[in-house]
Amino acid sequence: MTAQRLWPAVIGGWLLASAVLLIAFYPAITLFRFPDADDAMRLLEVRDWLGGQSWWDVGQHRLNAGHYPMHWSRLVDLPLAAVIAPATPLLGRIDAERLAMVVVPLLTLLATMALVARITRRLGDLEAAQFVVLIAAMSTPIVFQMMPMRIDHHGWQTVLALAAVLLLIGPPTWRHGVGAGAALAALVTVSFEGLPITAAIAAVATLAWLVDRRRAPFMLGLIWTLFGGAVILHLATRGPGFWLMPCDAMSPAWIAVFGVTALALTAASAAARAPLAVRLGLLAIGAAGCLITLRLFVGACLSGPFATLDPLVRTYWYQNVAEGMPIWRQDPSWAIVNIALPTVGLIGSLLAIRDASPAVRERWWLLLGVMVPATIIACLVIRAGATANALALPGSAAVLMRLLRRARAVRSAPLRLIATAGALVTSSPGLASEGIIAAAHAMIGKKAAVPSTTDVPRCARPEDIRSLAALPPSIIFAPLDVTPELVATTSHHAIGGSYHRNAAAIHAIIATFIGTPAEAETIIRASGARYVA
Repeated sequence: MTAQRLWPAVIGGWLLASAVLLIAFYPAITLFRFPDADDAMRLLEVRDWLGGQSWWDVGQHRLNAGHYPMHWSRLVDLPLAAVIAPATPLLGRIDAERLAMVVVPLLTLLATMALVARITRRLGDLEAAQFVVLIAAMSTPIVFQMMPMRIDHHGWQTVLALAAVLLLIGPPTWRHGVGAGAALAALVTVSFEGLPITAAIAAVATLAWLVDRRRAPFMLGLIWTLFGGAVILHLATRGPGFWLMPCDAMSPAWIAVFGVTALALTAASAAARAPLAVRLGLLAIGAAGCLITLRLFVGACLSGPFATLDPLVRTYWYQNVAEGMPIWRQDPSWAIVNIALPTVGLIGSLLAIRDASPAVRERWWLLLGVMVPATIIACLVIRAGATANALALPGSAAVLMRLLRRARAVRSAPLRLIATAGALVTSSPGLASEGIIAAAHAMIGKKAAVPSTTDVPRCARPEDIRSLAALPPSIIFAPLDVTPELVATTSHHAIGGSYHRNAAAIHAIIATFIGTPAEAETIIRASGARYVA
């Protein structure tokens, strides 16, 4: 009955948020404008697969003379293809793709709202779970990753992490552990960026078992399913490339680490009645085994997938990819928008822990154990902000309920209305801070942190790039951020985009546009390009 009472709020909140987003992004939908270059490239990946490119092959063969490997996973292509394939005979290819680029992101938003509502319900009362749907729709980092036309993998990362956390704070059964492990296996397969939050959730499950031995079934179900699920999904998505050892995606080396961890946790669980020091010793041996495994198989990767970039590529490209930089490298307004809600969520969680019953307090501790590392990860890599914001929502709802109780006690109707509005603003500070910052920028004449299409230099605007379709199909030498739009909306080939596996192509493009005319001509002629954009 409780779940049935929660669903109307989830569906109602989602329909309202979807209506607002559809109205706000109607121009982008009708003009088929991509929010980001990665969304254009993702659509092209799906289009090529449906057009006959091998499931195992995620390379982009219209770049760099056909040799342009990508590190992306086919898992994210599946929901897009599930909409495009049946809709194409009815609507035509373009409208079918447009439909998928609207439906799939909004479905990830629905999944996020539903999962956060269920998590909040397990932590508090029904009213808080109903209100959390509203706060979710007011979080810019979350909505940014799930708005219409946004089809990159970041939204799915948030959904899968929330699914694992929902099961983590539930009854510690084997079945729930299996479910959490399956969600995490999908998460690290979708994107290797999910590894830190996966490690955090597994670590919290292990620490919870050290405190309460009855949590062993959940812990073992999680780690063994993570191991087995990673094997199955890696085989399903990489096929003939199963044994490759990339530094930027799931590989047999990391699967072996999951296996070693599973064995160590099983051994520690078997010694459940042994002293804590013995169990900690077994875990330490397992951790050492993981490090040795990584050192043996992918030692060069321990410094990160970007460590081998040459100085020119690192300086002119990597260090200017804002979404991959830490919070202190961001525009202050965007940094505040990303970190405001997690800050409130952490405070709300601590207050809830103080007042909760013992059973509920344990669940809050589990959530807090994941929320803290998620916030740290978001501070180190800003694009992880959506997951950190989503995990902070229950704590934010706890703050909202405290403030609403005080607002309802105000006798004066006007003052009560002001207090209620203040409660909403305080519990969802990201949106409020964004409005204040935008107003301040308007007053001093400063542009927003995230540029609109009107801020884009001429010849880099979507309509300018698409006008190149009038040229006969050929190879066009274009800047990195122009290329995805170019290859997704025309029949042309190009040299390279902002994808780190192809550092040589990135180097050639940067060297061309910062070099002398003679140096540029040499590189362009060697590339086989017929035009320069």
